[in-house]
Amino acid sequence: MSMDSAASRRLKAIQGHLLPAAGDSRSQIQPNETSGEFVQGQKYSVVLPEKLQTGKWNVYRSAHSPLKLVNRFPDHPEIDYKYLGTRIRVDGTLGEYKWLTYGEAGTARSAIGSGLKYYGLPKGARVGLFFINRPEWLIVDHACSAYSFISVPLYDTLGPDAVKFIVNHADVQAIFCVPSTMNTLLSFLSEIPCVRVIVVVGGVDEHLPSLPSTSGVKLVSYLKLLSEGQSNLQPFCAPKPEDVATICYTSGTTGTPKGVVLSHDNLIASVAGMSRATRFYPSDIYISYLPLAHIYERANQIMSLYYGVAVGFYQGDNLKLMDDLAALRPTIFCSVPRLYNRIYAGITNAVKTSGALRERLFNAAYNSKKQAIMKGQKPSPMWDRLVFNKIKGKLGGRVRFMGSGASPLSPDVMDFLRVCFGCQVIEGYGMTETSCVISSMDDGDNLSGHVGSPNPACEIKLVDVPEMNYTSEDQPYPRGEICVRGPIVFQGYYKDEIQTREVIDDDGWLHTGDIGLWLPGGRLKIIDRKKNIFKLAQGEYIAPEKVENVYAKCRFVSQCFIYGDSFNSCLVAVVSVDPDVLRDWAASEGIKCEDLEQLCSDQRARAAVLADMDAVGREAQLRGFEFAKAVTVVLEPFTLENGLLTPTLKIKRPQAKEYFAKAISDMYAELSTSDPTAQKML
Repeated sequence: MSMDSAASRRLKAIQGHLLPAAGDSRSQIQPNETSGEFVQGQKYSVVLPEKLQTGKWNVYRSAHSPLKLVNRFPDHPEIDYKYLGTRIRVDGTLGEYKWLTYGEAGTARSAIGSGLKYYGLPKGARVGLFFINRPEWLIVDHACSAYSFISVPLYDTLGPDAVKFIVNHADVQAIFCVPSTMNTLLSFLSEIPCVRVIVVVGGVDEHLPSLPSTSGVKLVSYLKLLSEGQSNLQPFCAPKPEDVATICYTSGTTGTPKGVVLSHDNLIASVAGMSRATRFYPSDIYISYLPLAHIYERANQIMSLYYGVAVGFYQGDNLKLMDDLAALRPTIFCSVPRLYNRIYAGITNAVKTSGALRERLFNAAYNSKKQAIMKGQKPSPMWDRLVFNKIKGKLGGRVRFMGSGASPLSPDVMDFLRVCFGCQVIEGYGMTETSCVISSMDDGDNLSGHVGSPNPACEIKLVDVPEMNYTSEDQPYPRGEICVRGPIVFQGYYKDEIQTREVIDDDGWLHTGDIGLWLPGGRLKIIDRKKNIFKLAQGEYIAPEKVENVYAKCRFVSQCFIYGDSFNSCLVAVVSVDPDVLRDWAASEGIKCEDLEQLCSDQRARAAVLADMDAVGREAQLRGFEFAKAVTVVLEPFTLENGLLTPTLKIKRPQAKEYFAKAISDMYAELSTSDPTAQKML
């Protein structure tokens, strides 16, 4: 039975429980008293039964579209406003932004798509994009959509062999790059035989290296391809909704990257759903600096395109982002907790060092404005004039919408942003496998510490995880693994049916591996991961056992516990040290030591252990984010007796986290004070 017909049956069965909403502009329906506790008082979500036979009311949908999952945009008029902006260099310095209109970008899209057809690329050919954000990235992506090519973002942060693996795995035939990434490609050209065309953005043809004809690869500049396409214009070859739009490779946790296959249907449904809750305008300006290789920025771009928003690009250097913000003065700013945490740290440190009088003024302004916001009242404009306008100026002074994704944002930081920037701050939750957004906060919801209600393009249920003591019967809130179904769910992992079947069940539910609970009103809060795998603040996944196994080879290490979480951007380690090795090291360094316990706390000992771990990590080719950045050295071993090991001698992670909570907290505090970028940001 199709999902639509199943949904129709469910809706007919519950029709008697649903009444038109009275006076609630947010919700389109409200529960009748007879529908009981499962739907009573759900302000942001609506609850439906998954199957009529069981009668269990456990599937949540957005109150913005409870009767039908969104999969299309409503019609909208033609637009031709300014679209893609970059800063122009004048006399060696970067000046103001210069813009391409939507019409000009459309003309370039036709030329690039025609150029690729001119070079013989067939419908469905995979096209790689191997450079950071700039207008050409989006023009190439639009050309792929218009001419039924499949875009494959490439990025080398996954490790040295990842690009080579992705190109071969996806059978990429054409790659767009810049001169620096061109050199990377040419270094292993003979190992990527599927590639037929390499297009260099920002390259000049006479300066491009000549490739031997035996390579079978054409190397051309972007401008030459544009010109050849304009001279040989081809009609669009529009894709069907179910055709593949892109293959996004994710870092995964072990082994090689996984290719997430997303159709045009997936991408449109995801963003069309979000457009029901969030509205942008052609007068809005968005700054693009989050990696276009990741689904978060791709979805933001589709949303911007739909609403006719102007998109200004950063100059490519994160340390100069504040300069770009001052020049662009965007109205929409999307980021990740890692950057928001630095903004928070920068402002709070500046306040603490500004003198007692200014600190008292800031605290008075902050508390007064926060109180007004939480009550849904309009704060006094006096506080903005006295305190907050200067802070708003750091992001250009015009930001009216801030979005956060990729990892959880601390409630303290969320409230801080709302007060200081005086604008809508929305946190969302999603993954590449769901074409980005699964849920997001609703406008006007002032509660922080959750990720909102379902995207109107999907439905969510929580599935019991008895081995972790999470069930739908839990009090005060139902808990379980977050599962998602709807037109946003991906087609599968490319050439990997086994891993696809592991995450999508027979009823079409995608099992995310995240543990959530339902707060009152139908708002989702993420509380845990089903496996030991976790995500750092910048969105990279970590498999701690893999890292621990590497560090186990270090001469000092008897046992190792690696810790990280979504609020921090790096790992820390607790090492149970080999006492004999520590004693020998101290003797070789001329350090007199009666008490080994005391030696463990010695800064020199900690530095020596960390240096040895770094050397072992480099030898094992750990990726940058897999290195521990701080270590606590302890003499006590991890044992069954102290509750840190399972009977099979595996580390009990929740217990170890609790046992070493102070050490973990101290290490992160130490790292934050030694991070110079927090001061540089603001």
